[in-house]
Amino acid sequence: MRPHVEDFIECRPGCAACCVAPSITGPLPGMPNGKPAGVPCVNLGKDGLCALWGTDDYPSTCRSFQAMGSVCGTTSHEAMVNLRVLEKRTAP
Repeated sequence: MRPHVEDFIECRPGCAACCVAPSITGPLPGMPNGKPAGVPCVNLGKDGLCALWGTDDYPSTCRSFQAMGSVCGTTSHEAMVNLRVLEKRTAP
C-alpha cells in the first residue's frame, strides 16, 4: 500500500532517530562499511543534525528516507521506538 501525501510530515530538526536506529548496509562518508542498527552515524552532530545534509556528500540512502507520521510519530522518542521496531522486523 502506497502512503498518501498527507502521511508525509516535516522532519523534526534534531530528532536524529533515522540517523541512529536503522542499519545502513552501504558505505557512508566516514563509515565505509555502513552502519549497524543503534549506532549513531559519524556525520551526526551533537545537535542531532547531519553535517552532510544538503551537500553532494549526503548519502542516497539518507536522501531516500521520507519522514512519515506513521513512522516518526509525534516525538523523537516515538520515532526512535518505531524505527527500532521496523529494524527488528526487517532484519535478515
